[in-house]
Amino acid sequence: MNIDRFVVPPDSKKFSLDKWDPADTSGIRDEKEAAERLEKAQAKLAELQEKLYAQDSWGVLLIFQALDAAGKDGTIKAVMSGINPQGCEVFSFKTPSAEELDHDFMWRYLQRMPERGRIGIFNRSYYEEVLVVRVHQNFLDAQKLPPPCQKDVFKGRFEDINAIERYLVRNGVVPVKFFLNVSKEAQLKRFLKRLDKPNKNWKFSENDVKERALWDKYTEAFEDALKQTSTKEAPWYVIPADNKWYTRAAVAEVIVRRLEELDLDFPEVSDRRRAQLQELRKMLVE
Repeated sequence: MNIDRFVVPPDSKKFSLDKWDPADTSGIRDEKEAAERLEKAQAKLAELQEKLYAQDSWGVLLIFQALDAAGKDGTIKAVMSGINPQGCEVFSFKTPSAEELDHDFMWRYLQRMPERGRIGIFNRSYYEEVLVVRVHQNFLDAQKLPPPCQKDVFKGRFEDINAIERYLVRNGVVPVKFFLNVSKEAQLKRFLKRLDKPNKNWKFSENDVKERALWDKYTEAFEDALKQTSTKEAPWYVIPADNKWYTRAAVAEVIVRRLEELDLDFPEVSDRRRAQLQELRKMLVE
């Protein structure tokens, strides 16, 4: 799979999701073929994650953003199911608390950045501050920004996010950012499935209906965010999400490629240390 096709070109002057087909499968014929590719990528990911953990040098931050019912939860579960849970942590960011609102918009996210050797997963992220807050600008009132800081607030946040992601990369934390691109038609089918199946009812709320009515506003917000924050250091990957089986295989292969670029390996043992280990081995078997 050519993962470069998913990348939003850095510094794009024009960007429209109309040109990105949510039903694209990159020539993968069916669910069976996608499952085989996913299984292969899972095995490679497990191997790479073990080296990442042992090397204890790089940290990897996976960011998942999407409209409702695009499949973020299922994708995270499917792709990451084969790795060592000790080296991975998932955070889902909900409505900010009173304490969080008393800090800058990045405060709660920066506290959850992955340690060296680990993979951190943000199921929604600081990008909500230029997405949902942009669509519902009354949310800014709760953030208590002083009047001078309210001018061009989203333009400023794009600049801040880009600067922070450059900072992360310079300090060995690699952001890998996914936008799961679901169509309005596929979203409707998934919402109806949640209503029709009793074991899915818990996943549906009145808020889903309200947010779906704002589809065009969310699309505009996503297009602007992807355009403004896809950089050389931290590009966005737009993954077709109408076919979940394809989405999961594509995300897995992107993660594998990005980890491979880090040239991970197990720490080398010096001759002196190897000699010490041989002495310790003798002590064990005596």
